[in-house]
Amino acid sequence: MSTLWETINYDLKIAMKAKDELDLSVLRMLLSSFKYKIIELKLTEEIGDDLAIQVIGAEIKKRKDSIVSFKKGDRPDLVEQEQKEIKVLEKYVPKQVSAEEIEKVVREIIEPMEEADMNYFGAVMGQAMSKLAGKVDGNDVKDMVMKILSN
Repeated sequence: MSTLWETINYDLKIAMKAKDELDLSVLRMLLSSFKYKIIELKLTEEIGDDLAIQVIGAEIKKRKDSIVSFKKGDRPDLVEQEQKEIKVLEKYVPKQVSAEEIEKVVREIIEPMEEADMNYFGAVMGQAMSKLAGKVDGNDVKDMVMKILSN
């Protein structure tokens, strides 16, 4: 089975042949981000799938943050562009878990705690993010933890 890196390189070649400008620019940017991560971590080879998913997740988060800013600035054209880029990137990450699954994981973490309150927020967040790594947006987990701990 090929790695995520190889899959993205293959898709880049297909985008070049098809002259698909959106896919081409997003995939080039993504490969650049991979190479930057290799330099940052001083790796001697390609990044693995787990690290690649983290990089892709970071790129998706950047675009979601940009969408918020562009909406505030009344720039629907840029919002649309960012949403298109997110769709391209989401093809390469695992399917995101539902709110119900997030709630189930958070409740499993909180259950053994005797008196869970907001003082345990950091501990619960850390455990939940490690269990759900790459499958969920951190903001969704944060919202769920806050909701459950505040009750």
